[in-house]
Amino acid sequence: MVRIILFDGVCNLCNSSVQFIIKRDPTGTFKFASLQGETGQALLKKYGLNTDSDSFVFIENEKIHVKSTAALRVCRKLTGAWRLLAVFLIIPAFIRDPLYGIIAKNRYRWFGKKDSCMLPKPEWKNRFLD
Repeated sequence: MVRIILFDGVCNLCNSSVQFIIKRDPTGTFKFASLQGETGQALLKKYGLNTDSDSFVFIENEKIHVKSTAALRVCRKLTGAWRLLAVFLIIPAFIRDPLYGIIAKNRYRWFGKKDSCMLPKPEWKNRFLD
């Protein structure tokens, strides 16, 4: 099963989220690519998403999930109690996504931004697609 997470590589919140996911995914279920990278851009194009996208994107077996749905579907695959957050998938996305949108819109202001994409730790290198 192919599971790819596309994330904003310059966003501190997004980079912290990737590290959080890796630590709770001991079997290496997820692969990662930054939205700004070559692979991320190619995947956005392949699935018909805007290449200027700044949304969290989760690709699972050729199916695209974005925003809060993507985050909750990822949580469902993590170890520990984090998988319980997937219960919020019963709430329609049009109700969940406005909260996601507020966080996404303010993420640079609240959490900061890097000048370049995160470089993964050597032990995580195989988890990144570019």
